[in-house]
Amino acid sequence: MKLVTTRGLAVGQELAKPILNDRGQVLVQKNVRVSQQIIDRLLELGVTYVYVKDQMSEDIVIHSPISEELKIESIRTVKSVFHSYKNKGFKDQSFLYDKTTEKMASLVDTIISQIQNDEEVISLMSDIFISDDYLFNHSVNVTTYAIAIATEMKLPYKQVRELGLGAMLHDIGKVFLPEEVLKKQGRLTDVEFEIIKTHPELGFEFLRSSSDLSVLVAHCAYQHHERLDGSGYPRGIKGKDMHKFGKILGVADVFDATTSDRVYRDAMLPQEGLEILYAGSGTLFDTNIVRTFRESIAVYPNGVTVELNDHRRAIVVRQNKKLYNRPVVRVINENNQVVTPYDLDLSKHLNVTIIGYSI
Repeated sequence: MKLVTTRGLAVGQELAKPILNDRGQVLVQKNVRVSQQIIDRLLELGVTYVYVKDQMSEDIVIHSPISEELKIESIRTVKSVFHSYKNKGFKDQSFLYDKTTEKMASLVDTIISQIQNDEEVISLMSDIFISDDYLFNHSVNVTTYAIAIATEMKLPYKQVRELGLGAMLHDIGKVFLPEEVLKKQGRLTDVEFEIIKTHPELGFEFLRSSSDLSVLVAHCAYQHHERLDGSGYPRGIKGKDMHKFGKILGVADVFDATTSDRVYRDAMLPQEGLEILYAGSGTLFDTNIVRTFRESIAVYPNGVTVELNDHRRAIVVRQNKKLYNRPVVRVINENNQVVTPYDLDLSKHLNVTIIGYSI
């Protein structure tokens, strides 16, 4: 199967995987040939990528960092927890005694287990799940990326677990913001942006009162928008005053935000999201964490079509561990001429490089 952007879908292409919502319900079945109406609807729903059937790539296995069932359950739980906290109100700490935190911690344990027992690098999380609110999907994606970074850094399990829980709850402060500001589709005014910038502190104040949560979990909410050079918010602290969890979450948060469709811009591809991080490496983001993340993620996911430096076009077949930008590819076109497909391992052909996407 082949990975394409929803905007690049052509009428008549056949879906290789079903389109699901965050409740696990199938919205568009596998094997459906898409019409323009379906394409328009998928774009309206915010679907960033889809997998389509393709004879030259029918044997390619699409690897997910966590199972579909786990992602659906995680999104559902985050949604339930966030709605519960919102309904109880900012000053109501009765949540300290319910089971929601325990349930979320159990999910984090499962995510850690799946990631740490998987030999594959992390693939793109913003794929074919439709969530009725970006916030919930984003929370699960950031958790997965943060755990992958912490695992690659070989942090102790207790720290990975605290970070994972903090990542799940890093945006909890947003539930206390006005809906009309949080979900505004147009450009925010300066006043509205100042309101948005209060969510890290709101989240911190809400979480730190819990006897069930480590203060580091609360600091994940507090620091995920801080930057090394002091240009972040809410406090404008610099790198030396930031906890490593805040630095990790800053990287994971920006990557998922840039590679997901938003109401105000289209999603970037993984390499483009990494370029944003590298542009801020050493000034906005910790260089070692950016480098670690690069080594943890599939920059060119399985099934994506890429351009090579020698004018060949190819589909990514599988990843080479620790060689993020040198996967095995299947050449399908040479100098704009269709050829009999053949596989090429870029880890063994160092003079051949990927120069960009072709989707």
